[in-house]
Amino acid sequence: MDQYLPILILAFLGFAFTVFSLVSSAMLAPKKKPTAAKLAPYESGIVPKVEPPQRFPVRFYLVSMIFIIFDIEIVFLYPWAIVFHQIETFGLVEVIVFAAVVFVSFVYLISNGALTWGPSRALQPGMPSRTSESTITRISGSRPAPDEAA
Repeated sequence: MDQYLPILILAFLGFAFTVFSLVSSAMLAPKKKPTAAKLAPYESGIVPKVEPPQRFPVRFYLVSMIFIIFDIEIVFLYPWAIVFHQIETFGLVEVIVFAAVVFVSFVYLISNGALTWGPSRALQPGMPSRTSESTITRISGSRPAPDEAA
């Protein structure tokens, strides 16, 4: 039991810190609801004149995926380079497989336009409001006959 005492103390301290943080933030937080001005986006003291777009372009996410992929690759390649002489052929095969997976993901991102920096395309308009006629048109590909519409 003596071996587990430091772990139990650490777990208790972590739990106590969590409870203390939640209780103190609830006690010290402002009680009134924020106004519309406080909820509005704020950038360098300039009030925005237009609403922000509802969706980010896919290119933003693709570029972030490229960053994460290469960041992870560097994190794993540095320790591999340090112990390269100790792991011999097995380590070489493993790093080749890892580099192949990274390369395939990079090719996938490029094929989806991650590095295409041309003008952004306009978003496709959404579906029309849903009515029985629009549903029939979408499913069958043709408009219903006048006598069937009733």
